[in-house]
Amino acid sequence: MGYLGNSPAESYASFERQVFTIVNSQTAYTLSHSVVNENDIRLVVNNVVQEPGSGKAYTASGTTLTLSAALVNGTDEMYCVFLGRALQTVNPPNASVGSAQIADSLISGKTALGATPADTDELLISDAGTLKRVDYSYLKSANTPAFQAYLNSNQSITSATTTKVTFNTETFDTSGNYDHSTNYRFTPTTAGKYYIYLQVESNWNTGYGDEFFTYIYKNGSEHFRSRFTLQSGTDNGFYGTSFTAGIIDMNGSSDYVEGFGRYDGNAPIFTGGENRTIFGAYRIIGA
Repeated sequence: MGYLGNSPAESYASFERQVFTIVNSQTAYTLSHSVVNENDIRLVVNNVVQEPGSGKAYTASGTTLTLSAALVNGTDEMYCVFLGRALQTVNPPNASVGSAQIADSLISGKTALGATPADTDELLISDAGTLKRVDYSYLKSANTPAFQAYLNSNQSITSATTTKVTFNTETFDTSGNYDHSTNYRFTPTTAGKYYIYLQVESNWNTGYGDEFFTYIYKNGSEHFRSRFTLQSGTDNGFYGTSFTAGIIDMNGSSDYVEGFGRYDGNAPIFTGGENRTIFGAYRIIGA
């Protein structure tokens, strides 16, 4: 059918028909669809259109059709046509709506998230011009796994002997990759380049010429080291700190790092304390 002006938002469809099974002595039947009143249907009995209305052949309301007289099974036939369902709203076909037809408020008008997205939250991206959904977990960046631990009390060591520092108290450990009770090592479960840092404090008990070393080991072998040499005998009884740091490539499975120290002098110790003897690492984003 042609129209002047814009086409209507509805189209005409074929009438829906319901055939009833006649039950002897029954005047009430159930309609397949709810109606406002009997004028929403056309009732046909034995191929004769019936007159709707109270005191006429039938009435209807909701899903109940009520006849003025019962019919006989095997003799009578009855069906109805739903007149009100001939007009339906048209749904656009799949992939038929273009970007020009979408309002700018489609996204901006929706409820704001107001929090960091969950890993399974989905975002839309354009992949070479094709819109695709992607989980937030694939897009987020974080300097993790990461940890920092410290030696919570003094650790006695043997002079001139390289000794692992027992960093036994965690400040934080984002992914549970640092063992603070047995091996005192960091084994990250995500491959990448990591910034590793080590700070160890020790006391000075002899004097000039004593040396203090700190080492970062990877997989049991020295990777980085620092050395501190006591230059004055007047420093006896004081404390010195050696710091070592560097970037190490980790495979995310078996690679691990540890912190070691060595003091060449009399009665050496590693000094405990959260701000004195610390060991930590974090993954470098984009490296």
